[in-house]
Amino acid sequence: MTQKLKAVSFGEILYDIFPNSEKIGGAPLNVASRLSANGIDTTMISSVGQDEKGKNLLEYLKSRKIDHSLVAKTPDFPTGVVNVELDKNGSASYTIEYPAAWDKIDISENMIEKVNTSDAFIFGSLVCRDQKSRETLNELLQYAKFSVFDINLRPPHYKKEVLEDLILKADFIKFNDDELYEIAAMFDSPFHSLEQNLSYMAKITNAKTICVTKGSHGAVLFTEGKLYYNSGYKIKVADTVGAGDSFLGSLISKLLQQETPQKALNYACAIGALVASQEGANPKFSAEEIEKFMFPDRV
Repeated sequence: MTQKLKAVSFGEILYDIFPNSEKIGGAPLNVASRLSANGIDTTMISSVGQDEKGKNLLEYLKSRKIDHSLVAKTPDFPTGVVNVELDKNGSASYTIEYPAAWDKIDISENMIEKVNTSDAFIFGSLVCRDQKSRETLNELLQYAKFSVFDINLRPPHYKKEVLEDLILKADFIKFNDDELYEIAAMFDSPFHSLEQNLSYMAKITNAKTICVTKGSHGAVLFTEGKLYYNSGYKIKVADTVGAGDSFLGSLISKLLQQETPQKALNYACAIGALVASQEGANPKFSAEEIEKFMFPDRV
């Protein structure tokens, strides 16, 4: 029997507060949800408050078959909350309350052991806004076999020197197109096109794989020295919250499962589109629904 693939997702778990509703979210949690849905044995490392929202988040992780034994429960800080505003196109802007429990993640030997025995370690930039969680992340990165940096630039919660340090520690980097241009400029890129900047970042970092999402226009994946493209799937957008996270969770799942880069990218773009077509960050889809969406002519 083949051993099940394992992944660890590190960082913020929280509540997205929309104008008319509240939904569970946080990029690392959204990525973990999609990894688990794709058959990866997934563990979440984070922290919640000893409050109702924290209790609900732990129940949610359990319902998604995500190991939450390394999610601390702290009496000192509240469970994270983000106020989300949507524009007329469903694109989101965020106000992220500080401090939150996930800002204060303490290292433990169990965390080190879990990261050391996992096939992938996924982390983002937002969790580094506080020194405590940043120190824990930097410690855990020393034990990661395959580190995935999901860049999520949320002004004003990032600093150039922290981003530069993390980028150089990553084996896989995921940008959206705006983030690629902004960070390439930080690294003194002279280029103006997406492909040139992607190639530039590949040369000056240690990342073997870089992916850039382009919203409704799909994504480009650089791996093993080659570029792979998907031009996107046309859908009616409900909201874009979590679409990029589900894209990444799906892409990492398929690459870990030894799917070809092109098929992995196509699948991830389809999942990202399906998520954007529904409200909230983590809708569930059956294999049949995904197949029908990608290949309607086969049904």
